[in-house]
Parts: sequence; C-alpha cells; structure tokens
Amino acid sequence: MLLSDKRDEPKTTGLAVSHRDVARDCALVLSALSGLAGLFGAFRWYRNEASRGFWIAVRVAQAAAIAYAVLTGVFYLAGWHPSNKLFYLYALLPVAIGFVAEQLRVIAADHVLSQRDLEDAAAVGRLPPQEQADVVLAILRRELGIMAAASLVVCFLALRAYGTY
Repeated sequence: MLLSDKRDEPKTTGLAVSHRDVARDCALVLSALSGLAGLFGAFRWYRNEASRGFWIAVRVAQAAAIAYAVLTGVFYLAGWHPSNKLFYLYALLPVAIGFVAEQLRVIAADHVLSQRDLEDAAAVGRLPPQEQADVVLAILRRELGIMAAASLVVCFLALRAYGTY
C-alpha cells in the first residue's frame, strides 16, 4: 500500500460485457472445439484408427454450432446486429455443414459396400471375419475423414464469424 498509487487506476462499477464480446468469444469457442475435433480426426484418419473420442468431440462441436446459431437468432431478435451482414452466413452455415456431413456419412457406407460388390449389411455378415473387419474399418475411416473435414470447415467459418461481428 505504501508504494502503490491508486489515483491512475480506472474506476469500474462492475463487469460490462457487450453482445459483441459474447458473440465473438462464442465464435472462438466454436472454432476451437471444431478445430481440435477436426485435427484429432485427421490424425486418426491418417493413422487408419477408429476413435470413440473423436466422435464425442465432433458431437460436442456440433452442439456448440447449434447453440451458436441459436445465440445468433436471439441477438437478431433482440435487435443486436453485427457490423457486417456476412456474419449471419458464417454463424449459421456450421449447422448446415454438420447436416450435409451427416448425409455424406450415410452415402459413404453405401459407397464402400458398392465398391466391394456387397448389396447391404447382411452381405457383409456373410463374409469371413477378417473381411468383415476390413469393410467396417473402411466405412469408419471414410466417415471419420468426412466428419474431420467438416469440423475443419466449421472451424474456419467460426473464425470468419468472429471477424465479421
């Protein structure tokens, strides 16, 4: 106390956080979650390893994307608008990217089965155990690659949202 001079410190009455700060901070959180999930998935895809942890990370990032889209809607209804209208595109596209990626996952399984001349999952069940495991691993790897790429795209979009609010 003897050496400090309190006269130069600004006086604050409380913590004031603007809607802009909340929108930008949430965009960074979404970007970090999606980026980490995407990088982890890309690593597991490269090593050709299935990963339960990746799928949990992807679902958390997707939930964050939905929450961010809802927050964007709440801010819009409250009359709090960003400086650039492109923000809405960057804030809402992650939900659409997640939806499209999920549809591509379905197509991925069909593609792997058709590449191996298998009609459906029942045909896979008639294969020898090692071939069954190979088919399942090929499907999982393709799905992992799709979702990892989608997560990295969402990471980029969230960073753009951060920059345009």
